Amino acid sequence: MADNKIKLTKRDRWDVCWRSTFLQGSWNYERMQNGGYMYAMSPALKKLYKTKEDRAAAAKRHLEFFNTHPYVASPIIGVTLALEEDKANGVDVDDTTMSGVKVGMMGPLAGVGDPVFWYTARPIIAGLGASLAIAGNILGPIIFFVVWNIMRIAFMWYTQEFGYRAGTQITDDTNGLSLQTVSRGASMLGMFILGTLIERWVTITFTPVVSRTPVSKGGYIEWDKLPHNAHAIQQALQQWDMGNGLALSSTKVTTLQDNLDSLIPGLAALLLTFLCMWLLKKKVSPIWIIIGIFVAGIVLHVIGLLG
Repeated sequence: MADNKIKLTKRDRWDVCWRSTFLQGSWNYERMQNGGYMYAMSPALKKLYKTKEDRAAAAKRHLEFFNTHPYVASPIIGVTLALEEDKANGVDVDDTTMSGVKVGMMGPLAGVGDPVFWYTARPIIAGLGASLAIAGNILGPIIFFVVWNIMRIAFMWYTQEFGYRAGTQITDDTNGLSLQTVSRGASMLGMFILGTLIERWVTITFTPVVSRTPVSKGGYIEWDKLPHNAHAIQQALQQWDMGNGLALSSTKVTTLQDNLDSLIPGLAALLLTFLCMWLLKKKVSPIWIIIGIFVAGIVLHVIGLLG
């Protein structure tokens, strides 16, 4: 039985790693990097699965939504390679486990990739190359190209191998306890990440005015009494004191959004997210959901309900 076990060779894993450099080659607004992810996994899936049905099922698993920093996707790919390898060899690895692992890892890793690569490593290497180029040294752009790509490819390969080894250890538990724990933990982490991103990415501002309350004398900035020169701005800012001092006008305007924020900040964004989740569960295409939100936003803005 052991002799019949399908094993991904280092060459197979390298083919996957090389293809993962094109992760964003088919980026789209519906499922983002899913096409690139499937393209990277293709050499491994072709070796692991021999029938058309098994390959189609594997392709469907990896054409789901996926989005993270393109370089830190490598450890995720490594874990899914190990899970696919074990599934092809008869281990009970369900689709929910693979999806949960991918969703649970892609959020936290995305937050690591940007500061490490885009904000630290790349500017440092580019600065070194630029300093040489400004001095007229042709090695400037060459050093940048060589050093950056060696670092990038080495990171992607070794983190993919790390993920591959970690994924194999996860599925070594014959009782399936490790798989259950990883699946449950990854799903919980994925939901937590998505929940925290709602407040950051989804913004809805209701503009209808609920009340107008007069501000007592001395509680607001009297603009007509400020000097007509540049010092007026300075005095106004000092009196306002970033919201802790005088009001900007003689009337305090309270909008519907102010009331909602005082009760439950981000409530409208949360409800909109739940609505989108319900529509997706009803098999509504994400494209139609995006178009519907776009049209509804324009209409509600025109009638004065949204800012």
